[in-house]
Amino acid sequence: MKIAIASGKGGTGKTTLALAIAIALSSKKSVTLLDCDVEEPNCKLFLKMDFQKIENVEVNIPYINEPKCIACGTCAQFCRFNAIASLGSKILIFEELCHSCGGCARVCPTQAISEKKKKIGTVSSGSQGNLNFAMGAIDIGYPIASSVIQATLECQFGAEYVIIDSPPGASCPMVSAVKDADFVMLVTEPTAFGLHDLKIAVDVVTKLNIPFGVILNKSDSGDDRVNHFCSLKSIPILLEIKEERRIAELYSNGLTLIDALPEYKQKLIDLIEKLQI
Repeated sequence: MKIAIASGKGGTGKTTLALAIAIALSSKKSVTLLDCDVEEPNCKLFLKMDFQKIENVEVNIPYINEPKCIACGTCAQFCRFNAIASLGSKILIFEELCHSCGGCARVCPTQAISEKKKKIGTVSSGSQGNLNFAMGAIDIGYPIASSVIQATLECQFGAEYVIIDSPPGASCPMVSAVKDADFVMLVTEPTAFGLHDLKIAVDVVTKLNIPFGVILNKSDSGDDRVNHFCSLKSIPILLEIKEERRIAELYSNGLTLIDALPEYKQKLIDLIEKLQI
């Protein structure tokens, strides 16, 4: 079962929950935790685990064979990502904008475009007991995260449960991380900002046709606006986690929700088991 932990905004407790669920489940089952927040992966900070494998993530980038190029501009007209520009007798390629679709090479009338490999990030992985872990990290300066996320998602180790720590927000990286999940948990908090971004995330997973529910973090620190919205839309609130100073104190020292409040271990196991009914 693949469960994605997502949020409409950063700072809601998404990584805290993903870590807690993975650690709780691994006491009984084989679990893989995938850190797909590739621009700022931080699950490793809380796991006492060494990486056994580090692999590069590469994509295909177009390369112009200038003697064959007639500067007709067909490739530039085809590219919808503005990764190719036609400037009179010169064709320019902006590698950072390329989505590696290969279309420009196909439409070139003189076959002047070939492809070369470009490293854009890494995927690091390791295992300890029942817990497997893989972390994607995109190279600094490369703006398109989807390929690194996809490479991370492929490291599932055949585990019974796969927990996906998704990128925050509701744009392309988040969609890439959750699109094949069996269930999505949307983590939010009872504030105006929390509700605003929750609504956006709800729209995304609804359009993806993925079952989902809400985890309400710091449930006693705001108001009932999220509860009211979920009730109105018949969205299940799967769990409410009250604001506890001890969680923040231990988190700042590299310890998890399970370390701070051990009683949540069984609560999280029961929650996941109910999802399979």
